[in-house]
Amino acid sequence: MIAVENLALRAGDFTLSDVSFRVAAGGYAALMGRTGSGKTSLLEAICGLRAVVGGRVIVQERDVTGAKPAARGVGYVPQDGALFRTITVAGHLSFALEVRKWEPDRTARRVGELAELLGISHLMRRTPHGLSGGERQRVALGRALSARPGVLLLDEPLSALDDDTRKQMYSLLKRVQEHEHVTVLHVTHSRSEARALADVVLRLVEGQVMEATPDGSD
Repeated sequence: MIAVENLALRAGDFTLSDVSFRVAAGGYAALMGRTGSGKTSLLEAICGLRAVVGGRVIVQERDVTGAKPAARGVGYVPQDGALFRTITVAGHLSFALEVRKWEPDRTARRVGELAELLGISHLMRRTPHGLSGGERQRVALGRALSARPGVLLLDEPLSALDDDTRKQMYSLLKRVQEHEHVTVLHVTHSRSEARALADVVLRLVEGQVMEATPDGSD
């Protein structure tokens, strides 16, 4: 589960204050709102990449407001994927596990499991250069999931994909959620994307998060 309680953020002239919302354990929530409304800032606060000036972040019933990112049990896929240009696909999947000093055999099993789940076993020796947009997103997703987080944060992961690839990713994301038993918070501007994936839709409007139902066309 994810709970944000009276959260306050400040970055230059941008501020958010008293933001509260909750995503139930095992839920899939879409977070929508206008460009510049603070959606990415909220994701960064939850995963520990942005400091907060007030309020609390709760992940899996644990207050992680002051915890380091690696200790929060959160996987994060930023909007551009942020893949390392010189590291292979296999290296991306093992990166967080090596940082956490997993044993080599355990790491290899987890990397193989993720590669099969994400359909990228044939790409393991490749670097990101030359991969398609969909392949890059699968790698970024695998890296975020590698250490078995309880929460997965996705920042517009499908925005740069063509329609056919996006639909394939809908199925993959739902399969990943069920296989990994993660609670998902997915930032998107697309109502159709929210309808296809989310159990609940949250809208960030003038600094407040409220539940909504996606309707109409994109």
